[in-house]
Amino acid sequence: MNLTFPTPPAWLKQWHQRLPVHFWSWHALFGLEAARRLAGLTPPAELDGHCFALTVSDWGIQVRFACRQGRFQWCDEPNTDLQLQATLADFFCLLRGEMDADTLFFQRRLQISGDTELGLIVKNWLDALERPAWLQANGV
Repeated sequence: MNLTFPTPPAWLKQWHQRLPVHFWSWHALFGLEAARRLAGLTPPAELDGHCFALTVSDWGIQVRFACRQGRFQWCDEPNTDLQLQATLADFFCLLRGEMDADTLFFQRRLQISGDTELGLIVKNWLDALERPAWLQANGV
């Protein structure tokens, strides 16, 4: 089941882009840390010390975070090691396991830039994640 989200009006996307990156990042960090603590979302050791940027292209939102000592933390560096860009619906497809990163990448729905080796590590980690039943594509 593919999720669809409404496309925001142009004014809302512009408004989102005017908000500082840390506004969105703190919300994402809260979610990532909650998932780490409650659901065992543990980043692999190879991600330690690296900064990441996720851009939700249709909503004009960018989130930055780092992995440090097995935890998700704020990344205040303007240059990140790995950047992923997709629509909100495509990010949810990744989270739910409906589509893998390779499929989205080759369909040009996921843009990846930065450290390619790091990108491969993240891709393999996402593919191997055991998702809770409520999040799985077939669990709803």
